[in-house]
Amino acid sequence: MKKILSPGELKIHRFRVASEHLASFNGQTIHRVCSTFKLAQEMEWSSRLFMLDLIEDDEEGVGTMLHIDHKSPAFEGEEVTVMARFESLTSGELICAIEVKVNERLIALGKTGQKLMKKDKLLKIFNHRNV
Repeated sequence: MKKILSPGELKIHRFRVASEHLASFNGQTIHRVCSTFKLAQEMEWSSRLFMLDLIEDDEEGVGTMLHIDHKSPAFEGEEVTVMARFESLTSGELICAIEVKVNERLIALGKTGQKLMKKDKLLKIFNHRNV
């Protein structure tokens, strides 16, 4: 592990809701708002930014948990800000609180978990089919 994080430390990134991010199933758009799937992906990425600061060349991060509470929709064309706040790093598991907004409008709150692991251990797990 490269770095020690401080509680409350932030990572922020933004994305614009595009047509491919809309709530869709089987090629059919259900709602013209940002899908839960895309929101989950962006929330995980925001906490992954911390993991990128931590991992050494022989390490990798693996998702352990994702929780999302929707508060309001993010509409097509809107710029969404995703903020990850470092909460803890215990036994190699990084926990972040996530806040998602469009301007001042709260879109979602959530939490992510990622486990810091050695790449060789991961390969053994991934190559073993009876996990």
